[in-house]
Amino acid sequence: MTLTIKRNQLPAMPDRFYQVIEKELAEVTPKDANAITLNFRDPDYSAEAGGFHPVEVRLEKQQDHWRLVYVTDFAFRGHPFPELVKDIDICFNSKQVYSLFSGWIGEQESQGLIKLFSDNFVSYYQMEAYQVEVSLD
Repeated sequence: MTLTIKRNQLPAMPDRFYQVIEKELAEVTPKDANAITLNFRDPDYSAEAGGFHPVEVRLEKQQDHWRLVYVTDFAFRGHPFPELVKDIDICFNSKQVYSLFSGWIGEQESQGLIKLFSDNFVSYYQMEAYQVEVSLD
């Protein structure tokens, strides 16, 4: 079943990003679900060894299509006891982007960060760095 994802949301995401999400959802039949969460994880990622940051993508059903709610990149931060925290958070409800080092930034200022994040995410996905888990709510 092909899910229709609304692509004209703000902040704008590159087509390559949507292609990854659609590929992962190609075999998903959401039936009565109202939300889908995709988790992209590098099983070897740790505070000590590094690796590829985990990424979570949330979609919610809206009439006959699905819309992005958020895309969050997590990273270990802190010393001596590192915790997994939001490194980059793209929120489609508020149309803002959060960066751990900059705080909340507006859509226009965030396009460079979104492009960099998306390019890296797609590259890591193509390198098969992630294990992907899809959850239906």
